[in-house]
Order: sequence, then structure tokens, then C-alpha cells
Amino acid sequence: LPYSIRVLFESSIRNYDGFLVKETDAMNILDWKTKQNNVEVPFCPARVVLQDFTGIPAMVDFAAMREAVRNAGGDPAKVNPACPTDLTVDHSLQIDFSKWPETVLKNQEMEFGRNRERLQFFKWSSKVFKNISIIPPETGMAHQVNLEYLSRVVFEVKDFLYPDSVVGTDSHTTMVNGLGILGWGVGGIETEAVMLGMPVTLTLPEVVGCELTGAASPLATSIDIVLSITKHLRQADVAGKFVEFFGSGVSQLSVADRTTIANMSPEYGAILSFFPVDNVTLKHLKHTGFDKAKLEVMEAYLKAVKLFRSDESSSREPEYSQVVQISLSSIIPYVSGPKRSQDRVAVNNMKSDFQACLNEKAGVKGFQIAVEKQNDIVPVQYEGNEYKLSHGCIVIAAVISCTNNCNPSVMLAAGLLSKKAVEAGLVVKPYIRTSLSPGSGMVTHYLSSSGVLPYLSKLGFEVVGYGCSTCVGNTAPLPEAIRNAIKQGDVIACGVLSGTKNFEGRLCDCVRANYLASPPLVVAYAIAGTVRIDFETEPLGTGFNGKSIYLRDIWPTRRELHTVEEECVISSMFKELKEKMEKGNKRWNLLEAPESTLFPWDLKSTYIRCPSFFDKLAKEPVSPQPIENAHVLLYLGDSVTTDHISPAGSIARSSAAAKYLTSKGLTPREFNSYGARRGNDAVMTRGTFANIKLLNKFIGKPAPKTIHFPSGQTLDVFEAAELYQKEGTPVIILAGKKYGLGSSRDWAAKGPFLLGVRAVLAESYEKVHKSQLIGIGIAPLQFLPGENPSTLGLTGREQFSILFPPELSPGMTLDIKTSTGKVFSVIALFENDMEITLYKSGGSLNFVARRF
Repeated sequence: LPYSIRVLFESSIRNYDGFLVKETDAMNILDWKTKQNNVEVPFCPARVVLQDFTGIPAMVDFAAMREAVRNAGGDPAKVNPACPTDLTVDHSLQIDFSKWPETVLKNQEMEFGRNRERLQFFKWSSKVFKNISIIPPETGMAHQVNLEYLSRVVFEVKDFLYPDSVVGTDSHTTMVNGLGILGWGVGGIETEAVMLGMPVTLTLPEVVGCELTGAASPLATSIDIVLSITKHLRQADVAGKFVEFFGSGVSQLSVADRTTIANMSPEYGAILSFFPVDNVTLKHLKHTGFDKAKLEVMEAYLKAVKLFRSDESSSREPEYSQVVQISLSSIIPYVSGPKRSQDRVAVNNMKSDFQACLNEKAGVKGFQIAVEKQNDIVPVQYEGNEYKLSHGCIVIAAVISCTNNCNPSVMLAAGLLSKKAVEAGLVVKPYIRTSLSPGSGMVTHYLSSSGVLPYLSKLGFEVVGYGCSTCVGNTAPLPEAIRNAIKQGDVIACGVLSGTKNFEGRLCDCVRANYLASPPLVVAYAIAGTVRIDFETEPLGTGFNGKSIYLRDIWPTRRELHTVEEECVISSMFKELKEKMEKGNKRWNLLEAPESTLFPWDLKSTYIRCPSFFDKLAKEPVSPQPIENAHVLLYLGDSVTTDHISPAGSIARSSAAAKYLTSKGLTPREFNSYGARRGNDAVMTRGTFANIKLLNKFIGKPAPKTIHFPSGQTLDVFEAAELYQKEGTPVIILAGKKYGLGSSRDWAAKGPFLLGVRAVLAESYEKVHKSQLIGIGIAPLQFLPGENPSTLGLTGREQFSILFPPELSPGMTLDIKTSTGKVFSVIALFENDMEITLYKSGGSLNFVARRF
């Protein structure tokens, strides 16, 4: 069996209870070769990881569940996680100051101030809920803390050993698979069910074996390897499958390289990408402070249960569903963009590719700029000097707190390149919004101890804090003069970041082209000031004495990197980080919070509100109610992401959420972000479908608007939904292919539910989002193959009626009638009896609340 399937098998045996995990489940996994893709199996992970953006609504739901259980006559103190749970408070970071000296301390102070209510709620949660650990602020982002501090690799509980495994509320939980820990993101709703003792249910997956051979080019970083593998695996169609790495090339990859590759699983569609534990893993764990006795036990155990991968060529490789071969020696430096992570561009083709994007029709890559305007120059005054903006100019350059920052080689490469650049006399233009927000203090430690941090600072890459920032739209605003020049000149301005997400408009509404690149390339492009450069033939700039400086002049060699990494990335850093974790920080330690069994809700709060999910809690499930004469709230196209459905970034001043916050007496500066306000259902419901890039076919252009058909008014989506609810009219959504792509965001299901959406009709779904819809009580319905609204002659202006039979069955066909007399069939995407039970219960939260 593939190693990842062995982990599923071990879990099924250890957690067998005859109810949630049955004997047939274990036997199905054992018979993986014939049962793959044909049966559903349960999986009980060893632990759960939450980050603050999705952790806060989970804990608010727990608090609300205590209220519901108390109101129904139960004991609210019984509502606790059954599965060990860690919640990292500092996953997300809003940048206010990006220039020295107003950096880390001031940003942390601002974060603590504006998030005091949230932090007090987390502190209350840490006191009253059993089996949950809160990682205090100013420590690091969830993925990196998970790697450096929370990961066990092998659990030891009361002298009993079993494999570490994890599910989390973030799609990039997959990063831990680089350590040989099976883990993936399942979204907030499913994660809450796991916290309460229910297994994750998944289709027994196909496992794609990815054979790595050869050795990478000296100029290729781990990010280049990641982006290349991303493209190969996306072309191999690994969606909904496990990927497992093997071959001689695997041993040449460090654990940092592996975790970076595993992190990108959502970007190429895999559930996860697994690197079994081997000698490289053990060497890394020794390097990071695991004691010798623990490592010896770990190695012996993993070898005994056949979960240890041998480097010996004579060892037999597992059998896979299919094998994809990738030669590392063929990989050259790449970036991805300008709008999607899968659109890979060789660095040596960047200039010509961007020119092609200007010419290309507006779409996933093109901007459709008239030929006569492609070389336009827009002069702008900034800080007393004149600068010239043109298509391709860089205005955001961010080495951000994404998971590639855990890789010392790429971070040190950025630092060494900065050092050589400064010594050569190169600078970054002052209007470019530069920032460095590492995943944890350990990164700052080794950048400082290696002596490169001051050089990053001189180029504007100040450490602004620890957590997600630019990648989720939390960058500091661009200077007003620059914003105005970009908008007035219709300039295709660019952002370059070492992250994983680059959807158009995500970084800033006026930055239309965003490229993902390795940290050293982010610095290089910032120095160049434009993406319209050929690094081979054009200099980055002019150094001392008027000398032209090329990228090859300042690019660090692998030998340089290896030497600095060995000297600076040492176990003492991990030891220091762990001590900091356990000690907490002064502000957190002094923070007061209530200790009552029930949370004392503040009705005036704009951060924490008791949600309405449990208001109609029934003691027994009911038959699904029919949907009668529903209007279409939105008519959407293909590839609608969870970012379109539930934005995470800043709250636009003209939005429904902004109007609500203003009515509560807040100023725009106090709005914070949607991510920070996920504990308030009133804000999040108003933020649903509030993305400025939402393309609703009723409107015909990107805007968070729709039509309320009874009145004919064009309104904000929330305002239209509110009118429908007042009229007692249900609503549905029409969509194309791949509905719900992107991060596994619980509010992308909760928000539509609170807007009154009863069903989504789409051509296909992202699997995690489909499960989230079921988990909240929205029916995911799929058009028959080859059919869609256009082929069926639907305009979306009709009213729709859907009758559910008393007994639902997986994959059954339902008939839909329209007000025009048309009848067509759809598939109800319930894959197993558990999903049907959850849907009939009104979602998994109500199902679990009934158990209490």
C-alpha cells in the first residue's frame, strides 16, 4: 500500500468502535487496490489545528452551542473538543507600519489594540474549554507553528504510540505532509465536527506516485521546484487524489523543500502531497531539538509498522494508481501569474509574456490594452521627486508570512542577494510598498544571526510582524499619489510576492497583475521596479561609479547558501522559539477574561456575536423541506472562488458591512478586515459575495451587486437577499464549473446560508466546499453531464421549485420545475449516508448539538 493509505488503515483499526468506524471500513482500506474511488471511509485524525481567521468562528460556534444545549435542558459544560485542538492566534496580520522604526513593535501594539475583544474571547476559550490549547499572540502563523512546535510525527499517550495526523481549518494545513504527518484542510464546519469526536469522511482516494529524479539547477530555488511540480501535477489531473513522492530525487530535498511542495497541494488540486518519514526527516528533527531517546523510539516504531521510507535502492516502492515522473534537472526559475498560481512563466520569458498579456483579450491572463497605449508613461510626484509609472511597474513587493518563508534556503537567498545589492549600490524606489512578514520569530533570528537582516531593511524589507498579511489583502495602503496615478493612467501595476495566492485585486484593488515568486526574486524585481525586464540582457540598475549591475552579479551560489544555513539554522533557534511559546508574552499574560461556563455576550460588540445557527434546534432530524418558487440570487460563471464568496481582506467603505459598522459608530479606520470580524455573523453575512471582482451575469460587469426581481432594483447582494427573506421567498444560486475553488473557508457556506440560499446549482464543485455546503444545510445540486443554464435555455430570471423525497440516497436525481414550465433534472451530490443525515439535520452543527 502507499504510505499515506497505511496511515488511514492504522487509524481505522485504532479507532474502530462499530459505529462511527466499522470493520468494513478497515477492510475497504486494506483492499485499497480495488476499492479506491469507490467507497467512503472515515478518518479520525490525532489532532486539530485552528488559525485565528477560521478559529474564531469555530470557537464562537462552540460558545453558541453551549447556549443552545443549556436552552434545550442539557449541561453546557459538556460541550468541549473531544479531539486535541491547537489554536494559533497570530495567523493573520494587518500591516499599519512598513518603514523602520515603525515596524514590529508598533504593528503588534496596533494588532493587540484593535483585536482586544477577539483576544479576550480566545483567553476565555482557553480557560473554560477542555482539550484545547491557545498559542498566544506575537508567536507566528499557524502553518509554521504547526511545523516547528506542534508536530509530534509520532504521538505518545500513556505509553501508547500512534502516527501524528491532523486536519485544520486552512487549506494549507497540507504543509505538515512534508514531515511525514498526514494532514489536510477540511474547512471550519467539518473541523468543528472532528473536534467533537466525529471522523472526517472521504472517498478512499487514488494515490498518484510522483517520482523525482535528477538534481535541480543551482539557480533554481525550492519555489521554482514547487511551481514546476504544481504545473506538472495540475496537468496530470490529481484533483481529489493523494500525491505521494518517491524516487532518488526525494532524498535530495530538505524537509523545508518538502514542506514547501506539500503546502501547494491546494494549488494543484490534490487533497495532500505526502513525503513518508525517512532519514532526511530524522536528521531534521534532530537538528530542531528532538531528543535522541525520542528519535530512537520514533524510528523503531515507524519501521515496525512499515511507515518508514528507506533510501536503499533495493527497497520495494509501493504500488500507485498512476505514476508521474519529474526530472529536477529540467527545472529552471519561474514565477506564476499574473492572475492565477497555475499560470507559470519562465523568468527568462517574463518580459515577453507580460507584453503578450497586455495584448491578450481580457480574461485569466490578458488585460486588452490598446497597442498605442502600451508604452504610456504616467509621471507622478512622490516625496519631492518625480517618478514615471508604466505598464508592468511594481508597486507592491512582499516577502510575506506564507509557508515558503519556513524554508531557510530561500529566505537566506533573499538576504544574501540584498547584501550584495546594497554593497553594489542598488536601491528600491521609495513608493514601492515593500514588507517582510515572516512566519515566526525563528526566521528573524536566523536572518539576524547571519547578518543579512540590515541589508533587507536598507532595501525597504522591514520585518513588519508575524502572520498572513499581503497575501490576504492586508497590505498597508499604497501612497495616495501612486494610487491616483495608476487609476488615472489606467496603468497595469504589479505586485510581486512570495506567497500562494495571486487572484486579481486581492493585494489591492488598483493592482491588477500579481506574480508569485521566490523571496530572492521578489527582492530582485523590487530593485528593477518593473516586470518588463530581461534579467539576462538588462541590468537591475546602476550601482556605484555608474556601473551596470546584473542579476547574475548578485545571485548567491548554492555553496554560499549551504554554508550560511549550516551556521545559522541551528537547534538553539527552535529551542528559543519553544521557550517563547510556553512563556507567552506580557500583554497576553496580563489580559483579563471571564471564566464563566457560558460566554457573557456583549450586545454592543462588533467582533463577537452569538450566531443564529442553533435558533431552530430540533431534537430530531426532519425530512428536507421542498424549495418552492425560489428566485436566483446570483447567476455566476466558472471558477468562482471562496474569495469571491467570502472575502478575507479589507472592508470596502461602500459595502453593506461598512454601512453596518458605521451605524454602530465606527470610523473606516476602525473597520479592520473581514477575517478579523469572522466572529460576528452580522458583518460576515453582509460581506458574503461582497468581492469587487464578483462577476454576476445579471449585472454584466465585476461588482458585488445583483437584481431583486420582484422590484427590479439593482442592489448589494446582502440588501437583495434581505428583501427576499422579508418576503418569505427562498433563493438559489446558479453557477458554472469548479464552484468554491480556493481556501476552505467556512463562511463561504455559512454566509450564503444566512442570506437564505437553499441550494446551489452548478456544473461542478470543489470537493471541500461541497462538503461545507452540506455541513451547513445547503443542497449542492449538479447539472447533468453536458448541461448547464445556457444549454437548458435558462435566463436565471425564472423561479425554481425543487421537491426532495422523504428518503434521499447518494447521487440520486431530482427534478426541478421552473415558472416558465420547463422541467430538468439535476444530481443531488450526497456521497454517503452520513452526508444525507447531516443535511436532513440542518447541517453538522445541529447534528452534533443534538448529541449533547
